[in-house]
Amino acid sequence: MSALPPIRPDAPRAVVLLSGGLDSATTLAIARAEGYAPIALSFAYGQRHRVELDAARRVAQSLGVVEHVVVPIDLRVFGGSALTDRIEVPKDRDLQHSDGIPVTYVPARNTIFLAYALALAEVRGARDIFIGVSAVDYSGYPDCRPEYIEAFGRLAQLATKAGVEGRGPRIHAPLIGLSKAETIRRGLELGVDYALTHSCYDPDERGRACGRCDSCRLRLRAFEQLGLRDPAHQAR
Repeated sequence: MSALPPIRPDAPRAVVLLSGGLDSATTLAIARAEGYAPIALSFAYGQRHRVELDAARRVAQSLGVVEHVVVPIDLRVFGGSALTDRIEVPKDRDLQHSDGIPVTYVPARNTIFLAYALALAEVRGARDIFIGVSAVDYSGYPDCRPEYIEAFGRLAQLATKAGVEGRGPRIHAPLIGLSKAETIRRGLELGVDYALTHSCYDPDERGRACGRCDSCRLRLRAFEQLGLRDPAHQAR
């Protein structure tokens, strides 16, 4: 059970991007802890790890949201990523000395997701948007960097009616400077049940994590650094 208090009726609303993974679950918990009434926003975008949507629903129910919106879009029409195209997901990469952006990068994904979040925030009257990106333990994606979040924050003020009227949404990236282990520690403090989450890029037909893709290995290493076992991998 979550250690968070109930959502207050007068709490300000915030849109929280929720994939069902470790980072987004922690971000949702942080938004709740800061007193927001979260509107979770997830995407069925043609991802090969669609099982993450089940995880997103579990996390939203566990931590508490006022609404959970799941948007169907199909990024397979563009392809170009191992998550949306017939490209093999890399396994057992050297995460310390890898060069370039891996093929698991989905072109412009965070920009697309944040654009939807802007629209939802305007309609729901939310002045805050939360996204669980990190620039520490990550795969090198360009749309996870602080300068990207800052730039999109400026765009949010220019591209929306709310922004023109002086009440544009603020973009929060509370994990941006945290390592994966620090993220887990913060989530555990807030009562996040990581057994409910899913991070694997290439799960098997039963939805079990492979343990070898970048996302799995970063996650497993972080739990090991804390002297813990990943409950999601134990559960499967």
